[in-house]
Amino acid sequence: MSSLARSESIHLRLQQVSLIAGVGSHYLLQDVSCDVFRGDRIAIIGPSGAGKTSLLKLLNRLSEVTQGQIYFGDREIRQIPVLQLRQQITLVLQESRLLGMTVREALVYPLRLRGTERSLVQQRLEDWTERLHIPLEWLDRAELQLSVGQRQLVAIARALIVQPEVLLLDEPTSALDAGRAAHVVRVLANWAESSQTSILMVNHQLELAEQFCNRVLYLHKGKLTDDLSVAKVNWEHLKQTLIKAEAEIAQEWE
Repeated sequence: MSSLARSESIHLRLQQVSLIAGVGSHYLLQDVSCDVFRGDRIAIIGPSGAGKTSLLKLLNRLSEVTQGQIYFGDREIRQIPVLQLRQQITLVLQESRLLGMTVREALVYPLRLRGTERSLVQQRLEDWTERLHIPLEWLDRAELQLSVGQRQLVAIARALIVQPEVLLLDEPTSALDAGRAAHVVRVLANWAESSQTSILMVNHQLELAEQFCNRVLYLHKGKLTDDLSVAKVNWEHLKQTLIKAEAEIAQEWE
């Protein structure tokens, strides 16, 4: 892709974005700047407390920036109504809830908010439950009748059913068994490639990042220290860097 075409396909632009924890307190994120291009699959990696989940929350305004700007296309995201933004930039947190709904109700709720035709709602429901291998018997279950892993899978389906332009995932396979996790990753990869959707994924599994992503953002103590294509990542060095950083954090807590 030419540099001009790549520039024209920017989805998100972060300019000197900072997030402060409380008035006069420490930075959760400090001066983070990067571009997210159409079709990017980005792994956000770093030790505990690096600001990874905080960054995802800023991108769909679950939190608001303290300083700096985030642009989606040519608009600063604070100029976009929150509900409209979240239909285009969808976040799946590690611990997702059904908010008192059955699985079926939770899956179709975001489409009904949009006023989607009933026939298309049913079509999307059938499509994504089939793609993600969600059994039909789950559809009438309540949240308490699901395991943590089952809730995680339903949350991913609920995000995909609206077909967002940017998908934000916080440890999306952490509660899934190996077989189901591998299937979910394949579905995400195929969908992202065909739709040119951008995916940003907080992830501790370096093997998954290497196989699934085309870029790696490394955060440490709220700062973006590396933004590399997967081909340029020294994975063994990155692994050792993470181990060392986690050890330092554990020592600080002690």
